[in-house]
Amino acid sequence: MSATPAHSRRRAYWLKTLHEWHWVSSAICLIGLLLFSITGFTLNHAGQIEAKPKVQNKIAQLEPALLRQVIEQLPAAQDSKDRAELPASLRAWVQDHWDVDTRGREAEWSRDEVYLSLPRPGGDAWLRLNLQDGELEYERTDRGWLSYLNDLHKGRNTGLAWSWFIDIFAAACLVFAITGLFILKMHAGNRPFTWPMTALGLVVPVLLALLFIH
Repeated sequence: MSATPAHSRRRAYWLKTLHEWHWVSSAICLIGLLLFSITGFTLNHAGQIEAKPKVQNKIAQLEPALLRQVIEQLPAAQDSKDRAELPASLRAWVQDHWDVDTRGREAEWSRDEVYLSLPRPGGDAWLRLNLQDGELEYERTDRGWLSYLNDLHKGRNTGLAWSWFIDIFAAACLVFAITGLFILKMHAGNRPFTWPMTALGLVVPVLLALLFIH
């Protein structure tokens, strides 16, 4: 029995709508899919890809007047470690002399020292101030651009903006996949291998997980 004109118009409308949503979401996802696909490969072979970290170390001695000012700006030290942002004077000194931005970062502080961890994608860093003698030490480790991209893939130490990007990208991928599924459904009548191939995409990873992952 042939389709009625109303049914044909309805089908054409939904097919056009699905195609529009599908190509828009694919355009949004394209670069992200390339990035996450490449870094998925590099993460899977991380053990075979050699990384050569570069370590940079800086040491300085704070002037007595600045050290006293820093100590005065610190919260009252307790026996156990607590957390608080670096005093404004110390943040300004570190920014001016070493070009290190510590805004919004909470440091561990105690009676003897202040320690600030500065993790970032593709590397690590930390800052330590000895409150007894005023020695300030900064160390930065850079593991290279590949490690940077891998950390972007994992969302490791990437901040709020990148976290939002991952969420939006994931939502766009869902739109891309779901609209693609409905487009497959609308064309499945003329393409008998549609559902066997779709099922294969589910069966293969399930079998691999059941048989080879213990």
